[in-house]
Amino acid sequence: MEFKRLIFFVNFLLFYQSFGQTLSLKEAVETGVANYGTIKAKGKYWEAANETVKQVQRDYLPNLTLSLQQDYGTVNGQNGPLYGFGGFGVSSSGLPLPHQNWNAAFGALYLTNVNWEFFTFGKIKQRINLSKADASRYEKDLEQEKFQHKIRIAAAYLNLLASQRMIISQQKNLDRAEIFYKTTAQKAKNGLNAGVDSTLAAAEVSKAKILLNQIKDQNKELNNKLIALMGVEVRDLVLDTTFVKKTPKSAYPTAASSDTLNPILQFYKSRISFGKQQLKSSETEYYPSLSLVGIYQTRASGFNADYASNQNSFTRNYLDGISPNRQNYLLGMGLNWNLTTIAKVNKKVSAQKLLVEGLQSEYDVVEQQLKTQSDAADTKIKLAIENAQEAPKQVAAAQQAYTQKTALYKNGLADLVAVTQTFYTLNRAEIDQDIILTNIWQSLLLKAAATGDFDFFMNEF
Repeated sequence: MEFKRLIFFVNFLLFYQSFGQTLSLKEAVETGVANYGTIKAKGKYWEAANETVKQVQRDYLPNLTLSLQQDYGTVNGQNGPLYGFGGFGVSSSGLPLPHQNWNAAFGALYLTNVNWEFFTFGKIKQRINLSKADASRYEKDLEQEKFQHKIRIAAAYLNLLASQRMIISQQKNLDRAEIFYKTTAQKAKNGLNAGVDSTLAAAEVSKAKILLNQIKDQNKELNNKLIALMGVEVRDLVLDTTFVKKTPKSAYPTAASSDTLNPILQFYKSRISFGKQQLKSSETEYYPSLSLVGIYQTRASGFNADYASNQNSFTRNYLDGISPNRQNYLLGMGLNWNLTTIAKVNKKVSAQKLLVEGLQSEYDVVEQQLKTQSDAADTKIKLAIENAQEAPKQVAAAQQAYTQKTALYKNGLADLVAVTQTFYTLNRAEIDQDIILTNIWQSLLLKAAATGDFDFFMNEF
């Protein structure tokens, strides 16, 4: 006896180590939110959008350009027009002499240029607001993804829990079938029953095993689905079953469904805000821009001032050629207004208005869906609680009928068909009870998903 106890204890330890500790719903949700790849990705998108806001804000700063240039070449000039298409062309300046010469010297140009688009009739401001709206859209997308992922994890957890409880019920069903088979086999062996009874009882054992294996197969799929949502290594999970045996403390959330609460509606609303901000930004393209420009430059040349009259008046000395001796500055203000932009932007604004209207329609659809889902959840919760009150009565009655028919069969007062019928009834009642108990929590989860209040659901644990 002591040896058997030791073997049982060792097997229990191996079972516990292979399955690990019990996983609570809160742990499953926290692990999934922390590990899930889509949430990580959307978090990075939000961070990138915030960096874009900073970049757009810095776009208002003036352009400050420093240029240092040192060259060696000839300075032959020629009368005539020239335009450097695509930026090509040499800006050599010199006398338009009657013949080509190859006098070459060093030259240099040192330049500081400031160009500031200081007033844009709201263009810069609207670009900043647009980037902020875009960042807000990514933030709301992240929040709604977290919210929906919590709902997915909770739903997968409840489905797996129901499946695990069904395995227990089906195992009980198999145990009853095996016990009943032993009874019929013994009675048939003693000539008290027909041999066909033991054959049919053996068929029931096989059927019970098949049903148990089917539920185990389904359980494995549900287990791996929860594993995938949690983003952890594959293993068999042991779930917390304590809360399923009780009904929720509060059947309905105190918070009403509204777009200020539901992360899904917040996300759709952020898309509308982004679209409206795009419209405002597009409308500013009608207006011109005012710019300030300031330039200071100094030049150096190896060609002397009298080179026009004396083509030998130059030096090929490097230091003489790059030492600056002439300075210029320029200050100016300009207005830039492309009038053809007005016609181009007009259609862009029209398209953006239609886009905003489309986004509003999508928002209205989702809002209506959530309202109908909330209303359906109320009914589901009510009916699930009523069913949970009836389920124990059904199991008790089925258990009593099974016990009575089994006793009558043992005493030869009932046939196998009557016992088999109670056998099915009890099995169905136990499985119904497993499903009904989790249905309460699934209905509560549906209500939380519709109202956007996941904390209301989690506060029950």
